[in-house]
Amino acid sequence: MENVYIAIIILWVFLFVYAIAGSIDFGAGFWAMFYRKRTDTKAASIANRYLSPSWEVTNVFLVLLVVALVGFFPGAASSLGTIMIVPFCLVLILLTIRSAFMVYSYSVQKYTNMLVIISGVTGLLIPALLISILPAAIGGFVETVGDRQYVLVNQLFSSPTFYTHLGFGISTELFLSSLLLSDYAREANSEETYHVYRKNAIILGPITLAFAVAAIFTLIPEAFWMFENMANEWLLFSLSLLAFSIGYSALWWPSKKVSVGQPRAAVLLIAAQFGLASFAYGSAHMPYFLYPDVTIYDAFTNDTMFGLLLIGYGVGMAVLVPIFIFFWRLFMKDKRYLKQEG
Repeated sequence: MENVYIAIIILWVFLFVYAIAGSIDFGAGFWAMFYRKRTDTKAASIANRYLSPSWEVTNVFLVLLVVALVGFFPGAASSLGTIMIVPFCLVLILLTIRSAFMVYSYSVQKYTNMLVIISGVTGLLIPALLISILPAAIGGFVETVGDRQYVLVNQLFSSPTFYTHLGFGISTELFLSSLLLSDYAREANSEETYHVYRKNAIILGPITLAFAVAAIFTLIPEAFWMFENMANEWLLFSLSLLAFSIGYSALWWPSKKVSVGQPRAAVLLIAAQFGLASFAYGSAHMPYFLYPDVTIYDAFTNDTMFGLLLIGYGVGMAVLVPIFIFFWRLFMKDKRYLKQEG
């Protein structure tokens, strides 16, 4: 395999992990806000309990993603910066505000309610800002004048594909977070909360699928090259749809811990579904970073730097992966933490 494709796969892995972890994290923030005044359910408490240890870990993958992008593909930094500068700056501001309240709200109780609101609002805004980069990169929304590039904001904001991508991003985070929180509630032996999040997942699953299909077909008038490439990835998309169907049906499978449903299986299968779909989407986008101006070949670093980066990431992952696995097992299995009140 060519070095450039090894690099792009590494980039995709970081992007996929951050997309899944970030979706669940931001979605949990929204559900904590949504259920904060409900006294008939512990849904807000479960969501806040998930957020407490997870938000620090999620941002690690965002840093890894950005560093990998600039390190492996420095030639893409300038052009991608054109479409990423505004959303990324806003995301960093929102993350800073969110993180600050995450830190101080647990020591200063008067900020707790404000944290819930800020976490919920940013939980919708941050994924929306990040997903807005995808339609801008498919072509037709960036104009080159001399040596400068400009985003055609009016055209982007009037594009159907922009809004279908936006809807897909928001529905995905709410769907994935509902699935994970239903599993988390089951581990905490809170069946009532489990059914709240299971119901949310049942509603949001078909909505997410509908937005995904709409996002594909709205590409036809604006990026037909992308639609044609996606059609060539029919096998991966078919496997993705199969994984979604099986994962969604897992919400009705017989269970020993709860009355109905296997949320852990649903989480794993839906995560696999998103992995297959995102890999197919990324493959269809190849070899372009920004159509039609920047390809992965144009932007790739030299072989010496690639080798050093590969060694650095290999050592880093050898250290980080066992830590993350240990953290996740402790986080999902510590009964004292799972069953605490508040």
